[in-house]
Formats: sequence, C-alpha cells, structure tokens
Amino acid sequence: MPSLVLASSSPRRAALLSGAGFEFEIAPPRLAEKFDAAFTLRELTLWNAIRKGMSIAQTRPDAIVIAADTLVALGNEIIGKPSDLEEATQMLQRLSGQTHEVCSAVLIYHQTSGRSSLFHDISRVHFHRLNRAMIKRYLAKVNPLDKAGAYAAQGTGAEIIAKIEGSFTNVVGLPMEKTIATLAKFGIRSKPNEERRLPNRRVRVDGCPSRRSLKFK
Repeated sequence: MPSLVLASSSPRRAALLSGAGFEFEIAPPRLAEKFDAAFTLRELTLWNAIRKGMSIAQTRPDAIVIAADTLVALGNEIIGKPSDLEEATQMLQRLSGQTHEVCSAVLIYHQTSGRSSLFHDISRVHFHRLNRAMIKRYLAKVNPLDKAGAYAAQGTGAEIIAKIEGSFTNVVGLPMEKTIATLAKFGIRSKPNEERRLPNRRVRVDGCPSRRSLKFK
C-alpha cells in the first residue's frame, strides 16, 4: 500500500487525519498561496490545493499525496489570512454578526498511477455580534495569522461562533466526511477496530461547535 503524505504545515489538518486513525507523513509545500480577486471562492481554493499537492507529488511520486486549501468569503469578498493583528481585528469586525461561507478544497493525487481526485466543501458560519473588547480577548487566546478569516472553529471558537451549517471539519480545514471516503478509493484506510472521535458529520451545530462530536469506527 502506498504511503500517505499530507502536503500541509497546518497542525489542524494533521490533527484531523490523526484523530481519524490515519498514519501519514507531513511534507509542507514550499510555495506561497495564490490570491486573485478575479477567481471565485471555489476556484481559488481548488487552484491552491492543486498547486500544493502537485509540488509535493513531484518529490514523492509513489505516495498518495493529500493537499488542501481553505478560504472564507463574506458575500463576494474573499478573505484570506491576516498579515498582522490589526488586519485580524478588522476581519473579525467585518464578520461580526454576519453569516459567511468557508470553502475547503482537497486534492488527493498519486503521481505514479496518474490517479487523482479533486473536491471541495462549503459550510456556512454564523458569528455572534462582537465588540472590540470581545475581539481583543479572543485574539489574545489564538494565533490568527495562519487562519483564513483570522479565527479557528475549534477550541475557543464558541466565543465568536453562534452556529455552523454543514461540515465542522471543513471549517477547521479538511472536510473529513469526503476525505475519508475518497482516501478509501485509493486504498488508504484508518487503523481498524479503533473508535474515532471527530467533531461532526454534516450537521447543524448551535452554541458551542467545539463540543459537538460523533463517534467513528
């Protein structure tokens, strides 16, 4: 069975795969994520996922490479990662009291055989109304600079998130429902006979998304 390689430096994606029982290596791609206002949310995440995955597959042609990209959109405005705390504050102010979309695109690719699968998922996230003090307290607890939209759904996400419609893990950075099913088609499966806990299937989560979990076997 080919080995699985995660083409990402994201600890959140690694935690999701590990929590689902997969064994894998990590090989972060050494390229900058592209951001172009001419692209749609779906197009931009797919483009970045392909670029990341292909860059690692060239050096690991025998492995099954999985790469992903996640972005946030408020209306027609695509929101990436903030460059500093001031921009992170501005992002959270724009998202305050609003409903936005989170899109994660995933590429799974085996270069030797030429097999590939490209898919995406979109979740809707409803924010609480946030004042400056709430935003300041939240940013003191997380590092927003490596997160699209300057926030994380897991952990202290309940402080700012009122509700999530769709896949919770998609908001975290890797839609595990689709990912697990697609990896199985490549012959990659999690460890057998062990119970897994992942923070959702496709459900609506109210109140505290980080505390909702379902068991996987």
